[in-house]
Amino acid sequence: MSKLNPISLAGLSFLPHLSGALYAPDLAALLVADLHLEQGAALARRGISVPPFDTGLTLAALEAVVAETAPRSIYLLGDSFHDAKGHSLLDEGVLTRLARLFAARETIWITGNHDPDPKQNLGGVHVSEARLGPITLRHIPSARLKTPEIAGHLHPGAGIAQRGRLVRGKCFVADTRRIILPAFGAYTGAISVRGQAFDGLLETERASVYLLAREKMYRFPFARVS
Repeated sequence: MSKLNPISLAGLSFLPHLSGALYAPDLAALLVADLHLEQGAALARRGISVPPFDTGLTLAALEAVVAETAPRSIYLLGDSFHDAKGHSLLDEGVLTRLARLFAARETIWITGNHDPDPKQNLGGVHVSEARLGPITLRHIPSARLKTPEIAGHLHPGAGIAQRGRLVRGKCFVADTRRIILPAFGAYTGAISVRGQAFDGLLETERASVYLLAREKMYRFPFARVS
């Protein structure tokens, strides 16, 4: 777990994890966004040849963070599968591992734009949004917030100039109203938090970026990143 100070939102504390997951210790809740399982298979159908290992890598990372945090509940913030065919492509071994992981604790699947339909035989409940105390959990960040929120969808990333070179990576981004999670999937990329997709969503003067590096996480003011 990160040694950085927790992210505070609506009176709750959240610990950003180097994997891209977010843990709420007071509620023993683990949040992950954008697993994009079977992304490799989806890319192959489009003629983009990539090794078909993303689902195994993503699942192993999720199992590891669950073992570390021992949550009572898991919230999957949408786009758990890369497309509508992804669930049907899972082999029996992966299905068994997923079912075991989710059957052992409360699991809430939040629908995403890539996977709007409920998936069978994996346990849990399927909702369009969920609540964690006073906070709304959803896939796509709301342009007009009525309550504090935690979301995914945008695959935030950032760059920082260090020792004469620009280092880029996935990141969490947070202000006083919301937290946006990085994409958890092994093959997922990142979009700069300075890009148009984030326009109007953040209180930039109060926002912080939590940049994920190989072995450590770094916190920077939003103004410092590119």
